[in-house]
Amino acid sequence: MRVPNVIGDWQECADEYAGLRVRVYGLEKAEPPHGRDDAAEGLIYFRFRVTLENRMGGAVGIHLEDGQVDVRTGPDGESAFLDWRNSQFIEGFDLYPLRRVTAVLYAAAPESCLNLVDIQVQVKADEEWADRYLWSGDMTVPHGLPGTGTRFDGVAESLAGQIGVFLREEAERGRG
Repeated sequence: MRVPNVIGDWQECADEYAGLRVRVYGLEKAEPPHGRDDAAEGLIYFRFRVTLENRMGGAVGIHLEDGQVDVRTGPDGESAFLDWRNSQFIEGFDLYPLRRVTAVLYAAAPESCLNLVDIQVQVKADEEWADRYLWSGDMTVPHGLPGTGTRFDGVAESLAGQIGVFLREEAERGRG
């Protein structure tokens, strides 16, 4: 069964790109640096980061553009507005071993849909497509007290809470 990652988790690519890791994190409400796009009228802006890390033996050419990122929100998976003008993509960057590269992306969606945000990323490495990976998060839930790693009550009912519980249970089974 394929299970989405929780926002913040690393995912290692498979096969010929084993050692290339991808992470979606930093999901938060934020206004774009170059002003709002007219197409986002009435929507709430948010940003997130996509970081790639090279743990392979050699350099790899990384490409991450707007067509390689799909953002869906709400229970029906409606497409979010991806603001390509304000986003910082990765275009033809040679990523050397033990280095990272980060894209900062801005999107917008109705506030009522921010309780479920799915971000799917498919990286292009050396002109070849790597696998697609999905991350899920909830922007409406507080993350608990700083340093505790816990969330407030009621999170287990959200998709992000359910995914977090599932991943913790799987990790515990793997240790046993």
